[in-house]
Amino acid sequence: MSAPVRPLRVAITTLGCKVNQYDAAAIETRLRGDGCTVVPFAPGADVYIVNSCTVTDRADAESRQLARRARRFNPAARVIMTGCFAQVSPQRAAIAEVDYVVGLNRLPDLLRATRGSIALPRIQVDDLLRARRVRTIGADSFTGQTRAFLKVQEGCDLFCTFCIVPFARGRSRSVPPRQILEQVAALADRGYHEVVLTGVHLGGYGADLQPRLELADLVEILAERALLPRLRLSSIDPPEVTARLLDLMRAAPALCPHLHVPMQAGDDGVLRRMRRQYDAGQLRAIVARVRAELPDAAIGTDVIAGFPGETEAEFRATFDIIETLPITYAHVFPYSRRRGTTAAKLEGHLAPPLIAERARCLRRLGEAKRAAFARQFIGRRLQVLTEGNTGSAAVGYSRNYQRVTFSAPEVPVNREVEVQIVGADGSTLLGVQVH
Repeated sequence: MSAPVRPLRVAITTLGCKVNQYDAAAIETRLRGDGCTVVPFAPGADVYIVNSCTVTDRADAESRQLARRARRFNPAARVIMTGCFAQVSPQRAAIAEVDYVVGLNRLPDLLRATRGSIALPRIQVDDLLRARRVRTIGADSFTGQTRAFLKVQEGCDLFCTFCIVPFARGRSRSVPPRQILEQVAALADRGYHEVVLTGVHLGGYGADLQPRLELADLVEILAERALLPRLRLSSIDPPEVTARLLDLMRAAPALCPHLHVPMQAGDDGVLRRMRRQYDAGQLRAIVARVRAELPDAAIGTDVIAGFPGETEAEFRATFDIIETLPITYAHVFPYSRRRGTTAAKLEGHLAPPLIAERARCLRRLGEAKRAAFARQFIGRRLQVLTEGNTGSAAVGYSRNYQRVTFSAPEVPVNREVEVQIVGADGSTLLGVQVH
């Protein structure tokens, strides 16, 4: 009697954004359905998949380093490069340590590469500028997460000068609402209490569908169905924060009061060089309107420090707009040249030490704003979804995206509980469970 065949052990590592993380979860779901065992990215795997990022030249280098590390882990393993770096620069991704380069939107080919199909070409990449459908969907589990992500949109039509993503992900395209409802229902059935809607350009959702829809249409459909207790939005550009969307967020119990609105800069000259679709005055009006409509909402932003040509006055304008607006937190990114983008060709690239110093300055401001916002909730009660526990204490996030640590022995993970806030440690709120 022959010994049973051991399942193929596959390790995945992922660089980059939430969309890339979702793609990795979708890949894992399909691999498990195909009989594979997903294992840590460490020695002992039969196949290593590097789900790469290409947002900066440094991300390209990190992707290649991970492929080389995989080869050292197991010289006999198959090593596959996928993701945005594989899509944009397949020849540069096809280093000696990589067996297959599989671009985005080719999940069946990725599965065949995992199996080591004999007749498979080493490089498999499509022109995603011609793509019309979102194909990498269907993730049903997220390792180490109590919140589920759901990609409802792919690609981008904005072509900001600093961004390579439209060339990697293609034109904006949307998942039909019926398919999204099916995915949300499936995630709810698996026990998730919160789903985060994500996309490369989430605010562009629905423009390619027939009939044409807007993000607010999708949000309204999901809110009416009330398939799970919490629905959160990921990043949307400032002009896409519409009055209708804010009305829905205020009225629908399931919609979390949290908006991430990437401004990237607060100076009109820098915004024009970035090719953003708004000016500083519009930014101020939009953020002020959010705070007026949703007084307790977390309002996050992204900002790039040291964009080419950024003068001291332009930097101060960005600092001042973050300081004076009711921004809750800021993700700060030091500008890094990315070949193939318009910004890489601009004059006036700043010295790295100056970029780093400006980034540190903005991060300090962001940390102070986050802590000040958190302190406003001392003495109040918040609904917290638990993400972990350590004996007598549990940790989780409130509906308005505040990290909360609270005294609560034996509270299960993935349970929404009411917490009385009694203090704060920096931006982390401290509380006691209300029984």
